Amino acid sequence: MTENLLNLEKTHVLHTYNRNMVVTRGEGPYIWDGEGNKYLDFTSGISVCNLGHCHPRLTKVIAEQAAKLVHCSNYYINEYTPVLAQKIAEHSFGGRCFFGNSGAEANEGMIKFARKWGWLNGGRNEIICMDNSFHGRTLGTLAATGRTKYREGFGPDMQGFSFANLNDLDSVKKLITNKTVAVMLEPVQGEGGVLPVTRDFICGVRKLCDENNLLLLLDEVQCGMARTGTYFAYERFGVKPDAMTIAKAIANGLPMGVFEVRQEYGDVLQPGNHGTTFGGNPLISAVACEVFDIMRDEDVIDNVRTQSWRFFNALNDLQKQYDFIRDVRGHGLMVGVELDTKERLSKVTATCKAKGLLVLTAGETVLRLMPPLNITAERLDEGLEIIKAALQEA
Repeated sequence: MTENLLNLEKTHVLHTYNRNMVVTRGEGPYIWDGEGNKYLDFTSGISVCNLGHCHPRLTKVIAEQAAKLVHCSNYYINEYTPVLAQKIAEHSFGGRCFFGNSGAEANEGMIKFARKWGWLNGGRNEIICMDNSFHGRTLGTLAATGRTKYREGFGPDMQGFSFANLNDLDSVKKLITNKTVAVMLEPVQGEGGVLPVTRDFICGVRKLCDENNLLLLLDEVQCGMARTGTYFAYERFGVKPDAMTIAKAIANGLPMGVFEVRQEYGDVLQPGNHGTTFGGNPLISAVACEVFDIMRDEDVIDNVRTQSWRFFNALNDLQKQYDFIRDVRGHGLMVGVELDTKERLSKVTATCKAKGLLVLTAGETVLRLMPPLNITAERLDEGLEIIKAALQEA
C-alpha cells in the first residue's frame, strides 16, 4: 500500500511538500505509518491535534453531528457557532468572531478588518509587521510575512506592509507614519524559530498603539489554544489586543480559522464586506465547542504547566551537556531547541524519527517540539529519552 500511495503522490499531487511517509491512523500521542510502525508524535500536526489523535469525545461528536447536519448556508444560523463564539469570548477578551477555514484565512480577514477600520478613521491602511514572522501563504498574508524566502517568485507583493525587528521597540516607532493603521505580531513566532516576545516589547507596542490610535493585531494561530500554558499567549503579558486570530488547534484537526475583534469594533465590517462558504459550519463548530469543554474537564492548562516545567528542566540540563545547543526557549509546550548548524539539526530529526519520535524544525537551526497538551509524564519522558539519544549521536 505504501509504495502505491507514494507513486500516486509523485505522479498526481503537486510537489509542494517534501514527504515520503504515509500515515494511516492515530491514537492519543501516537500515530502509525503504512508499514505499521508506531511513532510518538511531538508535532501534534503542527500544533493542531493539541488533544492528541482521535480523542474519543471528539470522535463521538463528529459521528453524531455528521449524522445530523454537516453544512448549511451561512445565510442561516446553526446551533453551535454562536455558542462557540461565546466560549471564545469568555476565554479571551469578550469580543466578536468571524469564522473561516484556516489560519491564513483568519489573518487575511483580520487584515481586511484593520484596513476597513483605517479607511473609516483617516484613510490609513499600512500595517507594521515583524521580521521573521509567518502569517500564511495567501498573497495578502505572504505580504505580511517577514521572511523573504516565502515570497520569492510570487511578486509583486501586496503594498501596505513594513517590517520591524521583534523585541526592538525603537524599530517599531521609526515605522509609524500618518498612514499606519496597525501593528501585527505573533506572541511567539513559530515558523520563525520559536521566538517569544518579551514583556517589555509587547507592552511597549500596546502603549504605542494607544498613543497613536493604532490597532494591535495578534496572530495566535500556532501559539493559541493553551499551547503556551494560558488559553491565549497574550494573557502571559497582561495586554489585550484589538483583534486576534485563532486556528490550528481550535477544532483539533478539522479546518477552522477565526478572527476576533473587541466589542467596540464589532460594527466595522458590515453585511457584504466579508464572507466564506464553509466557515463555522455546524460539524466543525460542534467539534470546536467540545474542544473547549474537554480542555476544561481534563484540566489541560494545568497539565501544560506541569509538563512544561519538567520538559524545560530536562532540556536545560541537556544544554549544559552539549555546547552545540545554543538556546532552549518558548513557553508551555511550544519549545524550541536551537542547534549550531543545519546539518546537526537534520541529523537529530532523522535520528528521532528512526527511533520512533516525530519532531519539527523551525527557522534554520531550531528543533521545534510541540507534544499534545494532555501528554502524560510517562509519554513525555519517553520522548525525552529519544531526544537525548539523538543529541548524543549528533
